[in-house]
Amino acid sequence: MLTFADVEKARERIRDQIYLSPLPYSETISGMTGNRVFFKLDNLQITGSFKERGALNRLLTLTKDQARRGVIAASAGNHGMAVAFHSRRLNISSTIVIPVHAPLIKVGRVRLYGAQTLLHGTDYEAAFTEAQRLSQEKELTFLHAFNDPAIIAGQGTVGLELYEQNSDLDAVIVPVGGGGLIGGTALVLKALNPRIRIIGVQAESIPSMKAALERGEPVKLPPATTIADGIAVRKVGETPLALVKQYVDEIVTVSEGEVANAVLLLLEIEKTIAEGAAAVPLAALINKKLDLSNKNIALIISGGNIDVNLISRIIEKGLIQDGRLSRFSAVISDRPGNLARLAQRIADLGANILQIGQSRGFGQMAFDETEVELVLETTGPAHIERIRNELSNQGFKIRTD
Repeated sequence: MLTFADVEKARERIRDQIYLSPLPYSETISGMTGNRVFFKLDNLQITGSFKERGALNRLLTLTKDQARRGVIAASAGNHGMAVAFHSRRLNISSTIVIPVHAPLIKVGRVRLYGAQTLLHGTDYEAAFTEAQRLSQEKELTFLHAFNDPAIIAGQGTVGLELYEQNSDLDAVIVPVGGGGLIGGTALVLKALNPRIRIIGVQAESIPSMKAALERGEPVKLPPATTIADGIAVRKVGETPLALVKQYVDEIVTVSEGEVANAVLLLLEIEKTIAEGAAAVPLAALINKKLDLSNKNIALIISGGNIDVNLISRIIEKGLIQDGRLSRFSAVISDRPGNLARLAQRIADLGANILQIGQSRGFGQMAFDETEVELVLETTGPAHIERIRNELSNQGFKIRTD
C-alpha cells in the first residue's frame, strides 16, 4: 500500500521540475458560498494539468533498461501530454494511444511534445487495451494514468503543497476520474490532519468511483459523454479505490449544466480557464451539494486544457444554467405593428433579443395569431420571471419550454 513517505520521496524527485501552483483566495466565490474559498491552480502547470506530477515521478523511477526501451501510455489527453513532455525532457521515447474523439487541443499538444501518437478506439478503455497490447509486443513500459503507486505518489504532492500553503483547511474538494489525484491527496492530508474533510466530485453521467464504493470493487460503467471529459473514466483503479475507501469522506456528482456554469464562473470571476473536469469542485460547492458553511475550503483546479471550439458552447450552456439566457414563445395577434410592440416592450424591460422567429401554421393558435419564438439575454432568473409576467399582463400569451 502507498505510504506518506512515498509521496515525500516523490516530492523530492520532482520538486525542481514541477511548478509550485498558487493557492489564491477568492473573495467573490467565498461570498457566494458562505465559506472561505481557495483555488489550487494546477491548470498552470506547463502542460496544463496536475498529471505532470505523477508522470514525471513514474518516469524518474524507470530502470536504465526501461528508459532505453521507451514508454507507452493510454490517455484522453492530459496524462498523454504529461508523459510526452517529460519523456522528451529526459530523452525517453514515448508512444501515446489516444481515443479518436479526444479533444483536439490535447491530441495536438501530445504531438507537439514529441510523442508518437496513435488514435485508437472511441473511448479510454479501447485506447488502454491497445496500449497494453503494444507494450507487450514492443517491450515498452506501460505508464498507467491512475492505477500505479508511483503515479499516485506524484499526484499526492498536491496535498503536501496544499498543507504547506494553508494548514488551516477544513475541507478539500477534488475532481475524481480514475482516482489517482484524490487517492494521493487524501492520503497526505489525512496523515497531516485527520480532521480535514476530503470530498470527491464526479460527473453524474459517469460516476465510476461512486459505483465502485457502492459495489465494494471497481465497476465498469457504460460509455458516456460529458463536458468533463478528463474524468470520464468508466472503471476506476483498484489502488485508488482502496485509498478512497480509507481516506475520502464523501463522493458527490454534478450535472452537465452545473459543470458548464462552473467553467463560466471561473472564467468570469477568477479569470481562470478550467476544463470541465477541473470545474466540478466549484460546481458541487456552488450548487450546495455539500454541507459546508463558514469553512476554509480548497478546490483543486486540476487542468485547463479545453478546446477553443468547445468554450463557446460551454459558455452558452453556462449562461442558460445561470438564468442569463432564456427561450420562450409569445403568441400575438398577426397584425402590423404587433411584433414591433412585443420587441419594444422587451427592450423597455432591459432584455436583449438574441434570436427571433415566427411560426404561423403550427401549434394550437387561432387563424389570426402567430407564435414568436424568442431567445433573450437577461440578468438572471428574477429578470426572466419579471419579463414573462409583464408580457402576460400586456396581453401576450407566453409559452415556455
